[in-house]
Amino acid sequence: MNEIKNISIIGAGFTGKQIAAIATLYKYDVSIFDINSEILMEAKKYITGVLKRKQKPELSNHIYYCNKIEEAVSNADLVIEAIPENIELKKKLFFQIDRIAPKNTIIATNSSSIPVSKIEEVVDRKDKVLNIHFYPPIPLRPMADIMRGTKTSDETFEKGKKWIESIGCHPIVVKKEIIGFVLNRMWHAARREALNLWAGGHADIKTIDSAWKIFTGMAMGPFSLMDGIGLDVVYAVQMSYYLESGELRDKPPDALKDMVDKGELGMKTGKGFYTWSKKK
Repeated sequence: MNEIKNISIIGAGFTGKQIAAIATLYKYDVSIFDINSEILMEAKKYITGVLKRKQKPELSNHIYYCNKIEEAVSNADLVIEAIPENIELKKKLFFQIDRIAPKNTIIATNSSSIPVSKIEEVVDRKDKVLNIHFYPPIPLRPMADIMRGTKTSDETFEKGKKWIESIGCHPIVVKKEIIGFVLNRMWHAARREALNLWAGGHADIKTIDSAWKIFTGMAMGPFSLMDGIGLDVVYAVQMSYYLESGELRDKPPDALKDMVDKGELGMKTGKGFYTWSKKK
């Protein structure tokens, strides 16, 4: 079994840059690519800051910021896609990676809900695809779902599992394919009911968040957590569940769609269910 040494992250946004940072901290050679050069530079600033705080600035020599995807995947043992939750975009990217990455390269998606089996049809290497889904902020939630496609080999699965463990994270093994995996499936139920309570006028945001925090002992409630994820991502994920089940209770409220359309996406825009300052 060949060892994973070189990691490629496609998508330098909120989660992609965190995966890149933790892989670099564990001394992997990491290449990170984003179609948006500004997002790539923001990722560089973030990762450089992480390495300095961990007193390992010398590890910056192990990460490469790429302007071309061909450069990012040319030597990859594992590629992790971390782009927006859009299945057609993911298919186009998997198709591209499959044709330019080395034949031994494993291709994984960090999708929050989409099984890789719904993407794998566009690749030839169906034995080398995986779901590897992280829960940012990764330092506070050191775990990742891992799930097979329809033809994922045992070797590929074991490589992915060992790699997750090698970066100090716990692999959450999904034995049988399901949309949303393990924790996200449970979190979906709580998020869905919180949104329906709010949209139906049964309770306000602060009341729902307070009840959750008192009961669970968590520092954040469902609505502040959704603001952290990004309401555009939340809406896309909820739509994935709705399209899968066809049940009206899974359909995200129109009020959430209105917020997304207005650009009120949560922490990353400064306004969502709450108003956020940069310091906060």
